[in-house]
Amino acid sequence: MENNNYVLVTVKPWNIKAYDEVIKHYPGNWYLITDPKELSEVKLRALNPKYIFFPHWSHLVPSEILNIATCICFHETDLPYGRGGSPLQNLISRGHKNTVISALKMSEEIDAGPIYLKKTLSLEGIAEEIFIRASRIIAEMIKTIITENPKPNKQVGNSTFFNRRTPSESRVSTQINTIEDLFDFVRMLDAKTYPKAFIENGGFKYEISRPALKTEEIIADLRIT
Repeated sequence: MENNNYVLVTVKPWNIKAYDEVIKHYPGNWYLITDPKELSEVKLRALNPKYIFFPHWSHLVPSEILNIATCICFHETDLPYGRGGSPLQNLISRGHKNTVISALKMSEEIDAGPIYLKKTLSLEGIAEEIFIRASRIIAEMIKTIITENPKPNKQVGNSTFFNRRTPSESRVSTQINTIEDLFDFVRMLDAKTYPKAFIENGGFKYEISRPALKTEEIIADLRIT
């Protein structure tokens, strides 16, 4: 009998919404895991999935999990370019206006597995808007994978790597010298669970969010703590 059990593992609200509204209605038996502590070998073996999908997942997946079923993650760069952490922020900070989402088979080497398919993703808007847009594209990619069962192809080209950003890197740098660059810096950090762009002065922290770029100014929300 063909295995039509599938698991989606994510902690991000935009991916959970895409699962509730779209993915769980696809053919097959679907299971959602939203807590890294629930990602256990015992639980997954009981579910017996054909595929385990990891949209927007930044936690280490142990090798014993990778051996249970075909594990597929989604990385927001045109792999092998931009392996590593914080792809969205690294792309925007480098001036990219568009990228692709790569669906790849997970391996013990980060972002190095073979590619199932790629889809174009616009980098316009604030970070959360981009993540919401990406979640919809990923939902369509998942549908393609479970219905067509494509064979992944080895990554081709020279590898480049992105470093995962730290919260301290959200501090607005004095080296930012144009309003457009400042807008990009603020918008690329404006998503739930991400450290917002901030300035510190006189013992206060000023967090900047919801930026809107005007001709000669940025209008944004400010939270002071």
